[in-house]
Amino acid sequence: MEELLFHVGNVVLPILLCVAAGFAIARLKLPFDKAAVGSLVANIGYPGLVLSHLAAQHVAVGPFMQMLLAALVMVIAFGLISYVFLRLLGLSVRGFLSPMMLNNTGNVGLPVCGLALGNAGLAYGLAFVVVVLAGIFTLGIWIPQGRVMASGLYKKPVIYAVVVAIVLMATGTKLPLPLDHTFSILGGLAIPLMLLTLGYTLATLKVGTLWRGVYIAVFHLAMGMAVAFGIVQLFGFSGVEKGVVVLMAVMPVSVAAYLWVDRSVPEEAPGVAGYILVSTLLTVVVLPPVLTYWL
Repeated sequence: MEELLFHVGNVVLPILLCVAAGFAIARLKLPFDKAAVGSLVANIGYPGLVLSHLAAQHVAVGPFMQMLLAALVMVIAFGLISYVFLRLLGLSVRGFLSPMMLNNTGNVGLPVCGLALGNAGLAYGLAFVVVVLAGIFTLGIWIPQGRVMASGLYKKPVIYAVVVAIVLMATGTKLPLPLDHTFSILGGLAIPLMLLTLGYTLATLKVGTLWRGVYIAVFHLAMGMAVAFGIVQLFGFSGVEKGVVVLMAVMPVSVAAYLWVDRSVPEEAPGVAGYILVSTLLTVVVLPPVLTYWL
């Protein structure tokens, strides 16, 4: 019980308070430009975070590439399992499949990995963020639209930041100190802005009936635990690597995936919003015991 309270106080509570601040901004109707904040995070915060943490050599290039592969396996496994689940229950594949595949590895997962597992956890967590971001700008758009089309993934600075960071890691090259400090400062934007945006978005979601969201969210969590167990066994992960896989697998649904559903399949958007809300609350409940008893 003491360890459980420790994790609630030191890992979960700071994240909840930051999310609550974003929620309060929405409820108090204070100015908050989600588009501008999202652009700052995607184009400045994420690349800065990638370059400052990966180039700092907190993890070696080999294990990081292995974590990228593990993240890809997770997304593919989620997609296959979720497709069968949705078909069996007669639910909309276009509406629910991409949210079920793409966990909230950025807004929630990255801060949790950093607080719970330190710099190495944050560095490994970035592998999941990169894979999920790629998924959001490909599958996250294509599935709700019902067709494959050219996406703007190649325009995302974070992709190039990862390539540069991997080259630096592989060659053992350190960034010049002024650049290192610059990227560290800019990367510091990402996590607080992501948490504020999550709280703001949760406060402004147009939620439909929650009963469907409850059973889909419960299934999503069970699927995440099962897939995490399989990936840990498959790759032989332990320690921080295992912790990152487990934490990222039990994260709630990505809010970004909802935006494309709302745009392309608006009739399913309230149900997906309810699913996101329940999934986020469920993660808050299960995170302390996961931190205490599984890692």
